[in-house]
Amino acid sequence: MRGRAEWRGARLRHQTSASLRPAPGSLSRQMSGRRVGFCLSEKKRRRMNLDAFAAFCAGHGVEVVEIDITRPLVHQGPFDVIVHKLSDVVVEAERDSQSQRVLADFQSYVSAHPATVLLDPLPAMTRLLDRFASYRIMGHLHRSLRDWCICSPPYLEIHSAGDLPSIHQALVTQGLSFPLICKTRVAHGSLSHEMSLIFGADGLADVRPPCVLQSFVNHGAVLHKVFVVGDQHFCVERPSLKNFPSERKTIFFNSHQVSKPESNSHLTALDEQMPGLPPPSSEAVAALVRELRAQLGMALFGVDVIVDVHTHTLTAIDINIFPGYEGVPQFFSSLLSHIQSVSAGPRGADSPESTQTAGGPSAAEAGLEVPS
Repeated sequence: MRGRAEWRGARLRHQTSASLRPAPGSLSRQMSGRRVGFCLSEKKRRRMNLDAFAAFCAGHGVEVVEIDITRPLVHQGPFDVIVHKLSDVVVEAERDSQSQRVLADFQSYVSAHPATVLLDPLPAMTRLLDRFASYRIMGHLHRSLRDWCICSPPYLEIHSAGDLPSIHQALVTQGLSFPLICKTRVAHGSLSHEMSLIFGADGLADVRPPCVLQSFVNHGAVLHKVFVVGDQHFCVERPSLKNFPSERKTIFFNSHQVSKPESNSHLTALDEQMPGLPPPSSEAVAALVRELRAQLGMALFGVDVIVDVHTHTLTAIDINIFPGYEGVPQFFSSLLSHIQSVSAGPRGADSPESTQTAGGPSAAEAGLEVPS
């Protein structure tokens, strides 16, 4: 499986690279500062450029340690903070005993070290692997942020093939309208980027449960990716799907090929000349981030927002776990700043008096919940 192969690659990288290891004689000096463990797949560590971040942190008295999840964590600690993206492991733990053991060891360690700060809490991260859960959170934004006119499109959960016969009536009841964008329930892995745009009742035959149907909002082919790092956030503009005024056959696409910085797709090219939309209000985006941080209990996440071409309403369409932060030049300094803020005070791993700070609850509270 790809996920396990990536983690095996991370283990090999951990064994062969000296870039994250302290130089001889420097261990005592480094241990006097903060010690941060990173638990990432090989793909994620490359995209983040963990070696460069480790060097950046070393210049500020913070030691970065690459965690090998195939080995007991108790032999690799102590850690003031653990930064992780265990999405692969959590998803595979539903059917793979090795991944179950990895999660059990991870949970055992953090339960035994309640002063260690997790970025981010495992239950919160696991919840966002399920689009049913994250869309329920977004579905409440129009109430909690009504003063800012922020909303999320209406959506419908399709749990199984048994839901399909009544799907058309359910669309009416829930207030959805064509076109509809269809996304997989699991918001992780290569298949999660495979989506479709459905233009009429005939296209509903293309629905493959479990999935989410969401009303498509014309937004001038511009996506605003909001990247959150603790109490800071950054808004980066990306290409997105163009406006679709007429009915046609279902369009199947991969979101990575549409909305990455280097994307060049015919699906993002506007057919007509239209005035540029106003950028999202910085105050409204800040309000959205504050609300989501409170709802999610997370510090490292992203939210995709668009601006409705007709109402200019700020519309949240997806939430992402520990995203890539492409286009955020301040990412290293922002992440280090947040790590320092949550690990302030006596050494968390050694001091019983240390307390948790904003950005990550006690590791002992971070129980595992695998999406069903």
